[in-house]
Amino acid sequence: AFVIAALMCAASVSAIMVRPTAKIADEGASFSLETMIPKQFGDWREETLRIVQVVNPQTQELLDKVYSQILTRTYVNSGGYRIMLSLAYGSHQRGSLQAHKPEVCYPAQGFVLQKNETGLLVSAFGEIPVRRLFTTMGPRQEPVTYWFTLGDNVVLGWAQQKLAGLRYGLTGIIPDGMLFRVSSIDPDQPRANLMQDMFVNQLLQALAPAERKRLIGLGEQR
Repeated sequence: AFVIAALMCAASVSAIMVRPTAKIADEGASFSLETMIPKQFGDWREETLRIVQVVNPQTQELLDKVYSQILTRTYVNSGGYRIMLSLAYGSHQRGSLQAHKPEVCYPAQGFVLQKNETGLLVSAFGEIPVRRLFTTMGPRQEPVTYWFTLGDNVVLGWAQQKLAGLRYGLTGIIPDGMLFRVSSIDPDQPRANLMQDMFVNQLLQALAPAERKRLIGLGEQR
């Protein structure tokens, strides 16, 4: 903890000397979440009739300030299992524009956070560090899996996010960020985690390498 604090202190002082001005988002090709994410892939297809509501706790005004693009969809597979997908991309991830985390947003919407654990989502393209939540609101039981990329890195927790942001700041670069969240209405969290992992794997396999990298930040993709 002392080492992390010392690094952050030193980086903070240096960051004052190097004011970030260049955005990562301005250097890459433009993209649209709406067109990038297929509406049908693997055993999943978009459910246009909204049977369950995707949680988006912030007001639209706040969402517009924090994120450049937001995509929310519900998918269903051949067995009738539903996965809610929420993607939020911000081209400017400094200061007050840092992405809001589900463990904060869900309770703000009235959910009770029953579990909050870290884990690894195994994919054909590498292991993705994720956070697993189990949330409830009345009879609604909603397991959640999410990760957050800052630039090209997945970051979990405040310390990792802060250090990654400071490293970018020292180079004069403003990082972008992507919040990737999947959830399902399911009282069985192990089953939900398995279904969500299956969903993510099939989605990643349906994307081009550059699109996968944008979502999972695991470096050069096969």
